Amino acid sequence: MKKQLIILLSLFMFLYPIQSFADMAEGDMIVTLGENLTKAQKDSLLTEMGAPKGVQIVTVSNQEEHQYLGKYIAKSLIGTKAISSSAITIAPKGSGITVKTKNINWVTDEMYVNALITAGVKDATIYITAPFSVSGTAALTGIIKAYEISADKTIPEDVKQAANQEMVETAKLGDSIGDKNAAALIAKVKEEIAKNKPKNDEELRNIIEQAAKELNVTLTDKQLQRLMDLFNKLKDLNIDWNQVSDQLNKAKDRISKFLHSEEGQSFLDKVKQFFISLIDAIKSLFS
Repeated sequence: MKKQLIILLSLFMFLYPIQSFADMAEGDMIVTLGENLTKAQKDSLLTEMGAPKGVQIVTVSNQEEHQYLGKYIAKSLIGTKAISSSAITIAPKGSGITVKTKNINWVTDEMYVNALITAGVKDATIYITAPFSVSGTAALTGIIKAYEISADKTIPEDVKQAANQEMVETAKLGDSIGDKNAAALIAKVKEEIAKNKPKNDEELRNIIEQAAKELNVTLTDKQLQRLMDLFNKLKDLNIDWNQVSDQLNKAKDRISKFLHSEEGQSFLDKVKQFFISLIDAIKSLFS
């Protein structure tokens, strides 16, 4: 785990000004700000987010960070300041979740998407940022709470805890097997759980091991057990697995559409040209 963990935002304590968010519509934004930001930093982040004048703001305290992450991360690593911030914009119905980050150095975009899907978040465009590089571990809780306000929906406390645990476990696993592999493994296992509903530990273990094999990932016994514990918790919660499967498919569809789009093809062509140039350069050394 990274030595410098400045934990981001977690759970809001109060809302100012107080008003109902039940009528938030597509395109509306709600912002979360760490309470330890300076006024200049807050103003800068709001500008960076493109937040409209009078945007609704949720303030997050470091105490709340400890409340939601203390079970999964050492207190000494959580730190003493709430810094990170996020903008959650209501997306068109059925569009799924998109996440973009800036100055987040440990938790990846895919890890946020995975955990937010577990929490039941849907149809939101989320931008997570900080004035300097931070790990990103605690941002999830604040986003979930802001989503609850914007959607006028209460997410069960045990589901919130499980989503936080999932994000932390995925990030820890990413330190060993790579961020992309870790996020892909978690997503694949959740997809299989949604389809096949494992009835016991043996079936769950088989799902995890098969997913790891397909991704060419080797898990230690300890990593396998941690994943068993996590997914046993998830499958025993009141989670809408049909929605989980649907949101995962939307996430995959966005990647597929990008790769087949003009922008995506241009990106692939640039990658291809880079390797062609690299091979030519190597050949020239021996000619």
